[in-house]
Amino acid sequence: MYRCCVHFYLVGWEKQDAELVKGIPPLESFSHVFAESPRPEQELAAAADVILADLRKLDAVETVSSLAAARREGSQLIALAEAEQFVPLSPFLPQLQDIWTAPLSAPALQFRFQRWLEGYKQSKDLWQTDQFLEAVINGAPNMVWFKDKNGIHEKVNDSFCKTVNKTKEQVQGQGHAYIWDVEHDDPACIESERIVMETEQTYVSEETVQTGDSNRLLTTYKSPLYDLDGSVMGTVGVAIDITQERAYEQEIIQQNQILEAIFTALDCGIICHSLDGSQIISINRAALDILGYSSQEELTKDGFYIVAPSVLEEDLELLTAVITSLKKEGDSASVEYRVHHTNGDIRYIMGTFKVLRENDRLYCQRFLLDYTAQKQREQQERLETERRQMELVQALCADFSLVCAFNLDTGIGQALRTGDCPIGLLNTLFSGELDFEHCMEQYIANCVYEEDREAMRQDCHREYLAEKLTEKEIFYLNYRTLCCGTMRYFQMKAVRTGDWNRTRAVVLGFRNVDEETRQEMEKKTMLEDALAQANQASRAKSVFLSNMSHDIRTPMNAIVGFTTLAITHLDQKEQVEGYLKKILTSGNHLVSLINDVLDMSRIESGKMRLEEALCRLPDILHGLRSIIQADVRAKQLDFYIDTVDVLDEDVYCDKLRLNQVLLNLLSNSIKYTPTGGVVSMRIIQKPGAPVGFASYEFRIKDTGIGMSEEFVAHIFEPFERERNSTISGIQGTGLGMAITKNIVDMMNGSIQVHSEQNVGTEFVVSFTFRLHSGPKEIPTIPELKNCRALVVDDDFNTCDSVSYMLQQFGMRAEWTLSGKEAVLRTRQAVMRGDTYSVYIIDWLMPDLNGIEVARRIRKETGEDVPIIILTAYDLSDIEEEAKDAGVTAFCSKPLFMSELRTCLSSIVGNGKDTQETPCPNPQNRRTGRILLAEDNELNQEIATAILTEAGFTVEVASNGQIAVDMLKASAPGYYHLILMDVQMPVMDGYTATRAIRAMDNHSLSSIPILAMTANAFEEDRREALSAGMNGHITKPIDIKKLLKNLEQIME
Repeated sequence: MYRCCVHFYLVGWEKQDAELVKGIPPLESFSHVFAESPRPEQELAAAADVILADLRKLDAVETVSSLAAARREGSQLIALAEAEQFVPLSPFLPQLQDIWTAPLSAPALQFRFQRWLEGYKQSKDLWQTDQFLEAVINGAPNMVWFKDKNGIHEKVNDSFCKTVNKTKEQVQGQGHAYIWDVEHDDPACIESERIVMETEQTYVSEETVQTGDSNRLLTTYKSPLYDLDGSVMGTVGVAIDITQERAYEQEIIQQNQILEAIFTALDCGIICHSLDGSQIISINRAALDILGYSSQEELTKDGFYIVAPSVLEEDLELLTAVITSLKKEGDSASVEYRVHHTNGDIRYIMGTFKVLRENDRLYCQRFLLDYTAQKQREQQERLETERRQMELVQALCADFSLVCAFNLDTGIGQALRTGDCPIGLLNTLFSGELDFEHCMEQYIANCVYEEDREAMRQDCHREYLAEKLTEKEIFYLNYRTLCCGTMRYFQMKAVRTGDWNRTRAVVLGFRNVDEETRQEMEKKTMLEDALAQANQASRAKSVFLSNMSHDIRTPMNAIVGFTTLAITHLDQKEQVEGYLKKILTSGNHLVSLINDVLDMSRIESGKMRLEEALCRLPDILHGLRSIIQADVRAKQLDFYIDTVDVLDEDVYCDKLRLNQVLLNLLSNSIKYTPTGGVVSMRIIQKPGAPVGFASYEFRIKDTGIGMSEEFVAHIFEPFERERNSTISGIQGTGLGMAITKNIVDMMNGSIQVHSEQNVGTEFVVSFTFRLHSGPKEIPTIPELKNCRALVVDDDFNTCDSVSYMLQQFGMRAEWTLSGKEAVLRTRQAVMRGDTYSVYIIDWLMPDLNGIEVARRIRKETGEDVPIIILTAYDLSDIEEEAKDAGVTAFCSKPLFMSELRTCLSSIVGNGKDTQETPCPNPQNRRTGRILLAEDNELNQEIATAILTEAGFTVEVASNGQIAVDMLKASAPGYYHLILMDVQMPVMDGYTATRAIRAMDNHSLSSIPILAMTANAFEEDRREALSAGMNGHITKPIDIKKLLKNLEQIME
């Protein structure tokens, strides 16, 4: 079996001798490898199994000493030496395997080498035999030992050492008493070994061996061991430890005896019958009562064969199979079954069967125990437990609309709870015994959202679900359902139950997480939006700073540049005047930039407050028209303001902020509408407002360049500006729309924008304002009821709006878009005798202007019919011409119902124009002494120059304290007014004003004081008024506004 490769090392050999040795063939299972050298080499010696050294031509002692030191352990050293070399080698004889006496003939050398090979093979065969023996005895699970005649253990196996809990070194060479930890050798053991050695036969016995404080029962097999001469020299033994096995047997016997005693002591039925069941040997009364019979004869007559006829048919096959399986003595079995008692009850029987032998005859003995009462209690307890568990499941599953229990091994389950389903589908899919694959597939196909079905099929595969639950006790699956056309978010929760390693049982719960999911999605969206807005704001602010740098430098460059040019051209008055106008324009633009930035800062810091007060919508709109009229004319735009159904004109609102919103939107429309375009604003009073309130819609529309969809989406974000070639040259901060949106939100309004590039833009702003009084009814004008009226305007919206107002007054209104057609209709009305009672005519129309139309109508109708001119422009240039043409009155656009009614009532009531043309007031002669409190010398110079040129005398105080002192030192009436800066050293303007108002001299303490400051916020104005000032003027100074305020206060 083994394979052996022998490495030979030939040292100092003659070539012919070496070839002779190498030519000898190896024996079976062997192979040879040769190495040679003329003198000893340590490396070759260390690698060789056999060293053959020819010492005849070498120093024998040195060579043997060198080779002995270099060879590895277990290798052999053989010397070929002459006789005279033996004596020097005598000290090395223990290290030499053999010495071959030289010279040797070729046959002798061959013989010597061949005999060595055979001896070497015998040693290897012996090694293999020893290996086999060791493997056999140490691999055996039983105890194996070898003893001499005196009972000394010469050899034992591993199992023996394990049994006695000692090592081989401790056991081998020792007797029985030492090994088993007893005082004396076991006599039974000594006797059995004596018998084996005398009879020279194997001896089998059971021996009880005492080991310390316990005994072991061994089945031993002992055989003789023979010496070389054939005599017995000892024994070899094999022992099987049956201590535990016999203990188990005894325990089983004891338990059977106890069980039989219990069955006998109890009211237990006992039947003995033949093994084939054909004959009843004996039966006790208890057995008959249990089976429902009065006597053995009755049972036999009823057909007893192996089992009683009263056994339930469902249990008959199992019971018969168990009994017939008992064939030999000692066979036993137990089984539960049911019998149908004669009183109609079903009784539960525990039957124990055993095959016994008596008089060499086998028979079956039965013990019958009636445990019906116990079974009923168990069933009742189980039902009660199931009921409680079901109640607990119902309570725990309150949040789940569907709960099912499944065995993932079999796929069988049942529904524990099915919640309300609008169409009753859940009750249909999950009723009765459930098949996991079938009911889940039906649920997915009928209830799950189509896009989630395939993913849910994969996740709800039985094996996949079992794998996930093996990793974690709970598994969640989120998906969407489609119920009655509505998509909802659901979650399936799978939980392991019971012993997972034994039965893979799981409970599946399905619940609606619609609200939770939507909240999470909303939170996520809000976070994403917040992050996007923050990033957008950061980018926008960077762009804003760049824009502001550009936009501020642009007017500053103009101011510095044109100032330089003006200085160099002082002798050219007209050119300098042009420069100064441009400087003024750039300065105003710079102020608007700063105002926008300040407004945005106040909004973001929450400092902007609304001041709600009573105001009239006509005043606000006429004021807006006046402000933007110059820009409209400059760009030659068509501008219209129309009102529709505006019945309530007196409302409570923040007039300043409403004006700011509308002016901002109108300014943008004018700014981005090319020359010749159209800008319009329509005001509509919408129905449905709460009692005491009115809802208004302001529509600002233009035919300008429009905006891209991308920019419209961000138009109300701070610092955003559209960037394209069309508007890149238009100045702005990118804050106007953000300010507008914030103000609209503060006023609880809404703003929408619709825009298309190269078509135009429309803003829709909606507000609900508190009314000054309740909803107004529209009073008719009795004198004009059912009278005809003609509206003439080239704008359809104006015609429609004014006609509607006239109809509300009870008139029959008609309209036309042409002046010529209006004259033609008048002529026809006169001819038919059904004349118009009122004409309302626009001033500027493409075919005929309003004055010419009025003149021609007068020729047809005479002087009695009222003619009203409607215009959005200044009347001073046309008023005299219009009067000469027969115009009765004038109305300004936008035209409100109250204004139109007042105008018509005045005409009808007085029969003449009550709106007399105001005589132009001659310019008031501006006189008076003004005390200017200002710390900045440049501002002192500018204000002094403006006021002096206007005719005032000015005295300057460099701070508030000086101003108070100068006033105290003056006579009453010396100063007519004080212009007070707010931020000054020593004493600020507010403190100075309070000090003046606290003076004892009423003439001095009541002097008018105007704040003239760079603090431009609304709260700054309120603080100035609360300090006792009469008004508030912001820097940079608007000269016209300043002089107007001075005139009003000093009248």
